[in-house]
Amino acid sequence: MVRREPAGTPNTVPIVTSRVLRFLPTAYLYALDLAVAVVVVMVYLAFAEISTGPAPLWLGYLLALLVGAPLAGRRSKPLLTLGIVLMAQNVATVAHITLEPYTATAFAMYVVASTCSRRVAVGALAGSLGSAWLAVFIAEPWPDDAGLALFVALVVGAAWALGRTTRIRRSYEARQAAEAAAKAIADERMRIARELHDVVAHSLSLITVKAGVAAHVASSQPEQAQEALRVIESASRGTLVEMRRLLGVLRSEDAAAELAPMPGMDDLPELVSRASLAGVPVSLSVSGSLPEGLGTTVYRIVQESVTNVVKHAAPASCTVSIVVEDASVMISVIDDGPGERVLAGGGGHGLIGMRERVAVYGGTFWAGPLAGGGFAVRAEVPLT
Repeated sequence: MVRREPAGTPNTVPIVTSRVLRFLPTAYLYALDLAVAVVVVMVYLAFAEISTGPAPLWLGYLLALLVGAPLAGRRSKPLLTLGIVLMAQNVATVAHITLEPYTATAFAMYVVASTCSRRVAVGALAGSLGSAWLAVFIAEPWPDDAGLALFVALVVGAAWALGRTTRIRRSYEARQAAEAAAKAIADERMRIARELHDVVAHSLSLITVKAGVAAHVASSQPEQAQEALRVIESASRGTLVEMRRLLGVLRSEDAAAELAPMPGMDDLPELVSRASLAGVPVSLSVSGSLPEGLGTTVYRIVQESVTNVVKHAAPASCTVSIVVEDASVMISVIDDGPGERVLAGGGGHGLIGMRERVAVYGGTFWAGPLAGGGFAVRAEVPLT
């Protein structure tokens, strides 16, 4: 007996929205570079107009463009941007158009330090400081040139250090992400191992029961023996298909491989039918719907519970109730067989597996004999 309420409509996020959200930070950074480039060009144009040096005005305008405009593309061509900006600032310093402390060079240096290898970044820093100091010493007399050279070293060196720190932090975050991905893969393979245990345990229990029935009635009731053999054949084929799917996941490194979905809430009626063929009538009541991952967990808990009844309590009746509430899903599997069968069966690995599945979601699990006879498995799994 199966009662099922209509499933709700899942919420989905359009793919285009996620792509736009990923694009926004990059667009913001390029817009920032463009704004800085415009400001630098305007500042250097002002320097050229108020300059009292011998350089002609057209040279000041040209240097203003060479210092500022390349900064708009510093993220795509960091070394080329640094070279053009540094050369233009050196010429502007020698020509006495400006004596500002190479802030445009520092702005370009940050990207070089944060994106290039250490060898390239160190070479860029040494070459930049060397050429900048040479220009300062040519343009200014002692001791003004020493103070300005020190100031240039502080500004450009600070930008370089900030860039290298950013690169190291990004590298650390990338390693953490890789480790988390490796752990996720290991956890997934452990989950698949538990899935294999559940598949094999359930199917072999059903096959064992029906094989015993077939052997017992083979001579006196051949029709029942044939029916038992058909159940064994069906269970064996279904088990092989599911095991092949799970082992395919373990062998494949391609996440895009086409694999059949894992069993979930919609597969519970078939599970109930197989248990009934093994001599355990099951009454199933399902209320609500669940996400795919949690639906698989509920399916496996019910499967292991029913398998336990088939192995240790058949012929017994069983009641399965699944109620999806606002904050959690309640799972209850109760049978009227002997309550002491778990101790008789030994091991209890199925109960351990169910408890681990529930613990993954931070839920609660209880299993044990009832006072009036029978055995119960109850679990509450949060939805968030």
